[in-house]
Amino acid sequence: MNQLALGFSLICDDAVGMSSTYNELIDLLDRHGADYQLIDHAPVGATDEVSALRRHPPEQAAKCLLLLVKVDRHTRRHVLAVVPGDSKIDLGALSAEYGARYAGFVDPDTAERLARTVPGTVLPFPMHQDVDLVVDPRVLDQPFLYFNAARLDRSVRLLTSDYAAIAHPRLVSIAAVPETST
Repeated sequence: MNQLALGFSLICDDAVGMSSTYNELIDLLDRHGADYQLIDHAPVGATDEVSALRRHPPEQAAKCLLLLVKVDRHTRRHVLAVVPGDSKIDLGALSAEYGARYAGFVDPDTAERLARTVPGTVLPFPMHQDVDLVVDPRVLDQPFLYFNAARLDRSVRLLTSDYAAIAHPRLVSIAAVPETST
């Protein structure tokens, strides 16, 4: 059971749960005295586009992905993987971390239920007790972390050290190294 998710009230009604996810995020950050700033912008969920609107390099964005890991025929784990915004997920590395035979994306309905928000606005904090948090170490290399705040039109700029202190992430190299253009 994920310790961070236990701090959130789990609301069964999807519509109520999703509308309250933003408020729960702000409450979490305030409770921990986090150094954060809210940024309003046009409603965008694509990492490159929203990074430009927020005026920061894409590697400072938290790309948050909900995945399914099948360890064996009977053991499945849901994982919230967080990688830098300029990267893709290395599913092989995630599978290896779990000793799994398969890792892949969850279907959109499951992602929405577990994240308690719509695609493009998934938080870098698990919103369900049955979701493991796995973060690529490069995410913590940046001074600030940017992510949509469970809304397409508002983002958070969070001091990265505060994110690490609040989330207590499991650090695993799960980001595919971004290609550099020549």
